[in-house]
Amino acid sequence: MISAPMGDEMRLWQVRNPGPLSQTLTLTTAPRPSRDVEKGKVLVEVAVVGLNPADYKLAEAGLVARLQLPFPKTLGTDFSGTVIAVGSDITDIKPGDNVLGRMFPFNSAGSLSEYVVASYDDVAVISKSVTFEQAAGAPTVAQTAYQTLAPVVKAGDKVFINGGSGGTGTFCIQIAKALGCHVTVSCSTTKVALCRELGADEVIDYKKTDIMAALQSGGNKYAVAIDNVGNLNLFGSADRFLLPGGLFRLVGAPSSFSTAWNLGYNLLASQYFPAFLNGSKNTFNAYVTKNSHDDLAQIAALMAEGKVRTVVDSVFQFSDVLKAYQRLGTRFSTGKVLVHVRGNLGL
Repeated sequence: MISAPMGDEMRLWQVRNPGPLSQTLTLTTAPRPSRDVEKGKVLVEVAVVGLNPADYKLAEAGLVARLQLPFPKTLGTDFSGTVIAVGSDITDIKPGDNVLGRMFPFNSAGSLSEYVVASYDDVAVISKSVTFEQAAGAPTVAQTAYQTLAPVVKAGDKVFINGGSGGTGTFCIQIAKALGCHVTVSCSTTKVALCRELGADEVIDYKKTDIMAALQSGGNKYAVAIDNVGNLNLFGSADRFLLPGGLFRLVGAPSSFSTAWNLGYNLLASQYFPAFLNGSKNTFNAYVTKNSHDDLAQIAALMAEGKVRTVVDSVFQFSDVLKAYQRLGTRFSTGKVLVHVRGNLGL
């Protein structure tokens, strides 16, 4: 339990009940955490927060939200900032270090706060050459991309990424290339140039070309397919474009599902889909991101080396968090929507 000094407060954005953010999201204050940090914990002054769709979908999910979340709930998971204090058992992170991190989504604490207390596994040190904006956009989507690809691919493998221009997709392209893979992605016409700029070797413009027809025309050549969109028809045709024994990983839930189903989809699919989809020559699984200090450190290193970067859609001030979520909710954003928490960042 972290004690707070008397009269020392911080600002944070909270929802007290499930429902539309326009009705429930409030800027409030709470006691600032003490520098006397528990073992295994890191106190961070937050600089920038990167928003994710799950932030508001969880809060707006009605009964699902009541079952899954403690209220009041501080929104946000991803952040960057400066370490203020660490637990006595932590030796590789120290006060003054810049870090990126991801709060556990189902706790009451979130990243849209001037200070956060994160677990060791939730954070990693970033180079001073990496900006707070770049770092804040990475934790969830880059970890998802890294964890879905790094354990299962090798240099020279061909990878297909369905949905290459979103937050996860942009990191999937870059991380797959950093791992030495040949990358094919799907995206809309307006995003083709971005995907090529990020390193995609082949781009399927789904506005002009049928994705499944394009994949099948090349034969069985892909070792891994990552579905960031939630197109279950793709798996039904996977035997025609994946190598025997290839892996099909679902990251995005089907867009036609209601918000509540979207939230629980990956968890349910990972438990039950293999039983329904047997008979394929390939392996299907739905992936749920897990915080890992080591994985975050690998991502931080790739960013410092210039091998991966956050694609930034827009940046909002801390007072405009609702507008930031409205931008994210339009589904027209390309890359990450960011929120400046701390002023005078020199970004």
